[in-house]
Amino acid sequence: MSRTASPRRRGRGAQQEGPRATFRQLLPFLFEHKRTLIVVAVLSVIGAATSLVQPLLVGQVIDSVQKGAGLGILVWLLVGFVIVSSIISGYQHYLLQRTGTAVVYSSRRKLIARILHLPVSEFDARRTGDLVSRVGTDTTLLYAVLTQGLADAVGNVILFAGALIAMLVIDPVLLLLIVVVIGASVVVVVALSGRIRTASTAQQVKVGELASGVERAVGSIRTVRASGATERETEAVSELASEAYGIGVRIAKISSLVVPVAGIALQLSLLVVLGVGGFRVAAGAITIASLVTFIMFLFMMVMPLASTFGAITSVNQALGALGRIQEVLDLPTETQGDDAAAAAIPREPEDSAAPALEFRDVHFHYPENVVAAREKAAKEARSLLADAHLERADEDVPAPAREVLRGVSFAVPRGARVALVGPSGAGKSTILSLVERFYDPTGGSVRLNGHDARTYQRDELRAHFGYVEQDAPTLAGTLADNLRLAAPAASDADCERVLRAVNLGDVLERDPLGLAAPVGEDGVMLSGGERQRLAIARALLTEAPILLLDESTSSLDGVNEQRMRDAIDAVSADRTLVVIAHRLSTVVDSDLIVVLQDGAVVGQGTHAELVESTPLYRDLARHQLLT
Repeated sequence: MSRTASPRRRGRGAQQEGPRATFRQLLPFLFEHKRTLIVVAVLSVIGAATSLVQPLLVGQVIDSVQKGAGLGILVWLLVGFVIVSSIISGYQHYLLQRTGTAVVYSSRRKLIARILHLPVSEFDARRTGDLVSRVGTDTTLLYAVLTQGLADAVGNVILFAGALIAMLVIDPVLLLLIVVVIGASVVVVVALSGRIRTASTAQQVKVGELASGVERAVGSIRTVRASGATERETEAVSELASEAYGIGVRIAKISSLVVPVAGIALQLSLLVVLGVGGFRVAAGAITIASLVTFIMFLFMMVMPLASTFGAITSVNQALGALGRIQEVLDLPTETQGDDAAAAAIPREPEDSAAPALEFRDVHFHYPENVVAAREKAAKEARSLLADAHLERADEDVPAPAREVLRGVSFAVPRGARVALVGPSGAGKSTILSLVERFYDPTGGSVRLNGHDARTYQRDELRAHFGYVEQDAPTLAGTLADNLRLAAPAASDADCERVLRAVNLGDVLERDPLGLAAPVGEDGVMLSGGERQRLAIARALLTEAPILLLDESTSSLDGVNEQRMRDAIDAVSADRTLVVIAHRLSTVVDSDLIVVLQDGAVVGQGTHAELVESTPLYRDLARHQLLT
């Protein structure tokens, strides 16, 4: 067995336990369609009544035949009730199918809305494929709740009760024997239902892990192929598929015990009725017509019982999936707890001397769930290194640091260009995450125009910034789709203007579709540098007063880097600019350079001042031939 998959196996027990939902948590999904369900219930009652009449009519037909009397209207009544019952059943089936689809649709809408409003920390702690699985696979199981017997429970209860009463009137002795047989079957089903729910929850968790594994492998397919890791990834994902299959087989085994119970109960009951009933007919205790009627009512009593057994299985599977859905729906959104009456960001700051952006003694550590997820990822990475027979694998992938920023303080003057530099892991990208309020500081404050950023609404705050992340994604779609993500009202002329400003005019001209040219999945039809410039153009289109650029020129060659610097110079003439860069050549002319190391500020000043005062910066400059 490959060691690649071992971290997943170690987490198996805890994950398979998973969250469990109660039937009460399922009710809100059903009550959204209560009008339709009321109609279904009424139809169930009518259908049950028409079904209960049929054995009585059959009994009268047999009596009439035995007495040699004419059948008269009895046959036509029987045919009419059969037809009405069939029509009601068909329409009821349609309503249940439609309502089941609507429940899946509404649950997906709720889940999608909640997922897209979750805090960024949840995305850092969870795997994308698992969230996608909850939207797709888990919600589908809710469909079975309505289509496999739950929604017509009212009709089933009436049918069962009506048949029971009729059988009691016909022959209490036979009924007592039937109740003993059926009671034993109910006990068996109840005992098995809990095991089905547990196994179903475990299966949905494993399917989520499988979706994450596939998403991880497919999303990095070029790296996987280039690293010769195709077989290892195939084995790891296949192992997850195998585990999901194993749990599915376990559910099938348990269900296979539930499904025949109704059939066995019916067969045993029928044998008892035929044996004992035949004896009682011979003894003159009941008539043949009464026995036939009793048998028909027996079938009518067992049929809803079988439907109920199926409903128990489907409901328990749905509750296992609903537990995973409810887990996400119960998570707080990013804006939950924010002040709805938060102050608006003024177009002109109240204090013209206040910095555009300021960090005051900021401390930050990631939440425990994010730390745990990163530690797990580090363990997986160490396992991969060990699997590749690399020495000292444990030292090659250190565990994530818990305190990322330690007392960071600096100010960004309005209209200035400020650069953040330092070695990898110094906390530079985390600073921009705090500015965007993807996270809030655990100590100190981030201030915008002299006010704590937490006093502003997140959406309004973010509209104040044009943010280009280090690995800015390119969305599947067209050039225009990507540009208008943050500025949906932008005109074609504005889109073309920012594209040419970042030297992407040739991309417009090489495709006759222009702005409607597709960029492919993850921007595969663009080069790395073009994708990065497209992200910068998207930020420029917003005309935000502050630009945040995280390694914005890291994928550019020398010529395009200089063109990009010229473009940024042009558009930042009346804007505040915060830039993260590893290449000091791109920031040597900044108004202020902030040097970070291990989450703390170790120097601030211009390039010339830092070369003299800060050893770390001097070493960085020397290595890049800038001194």
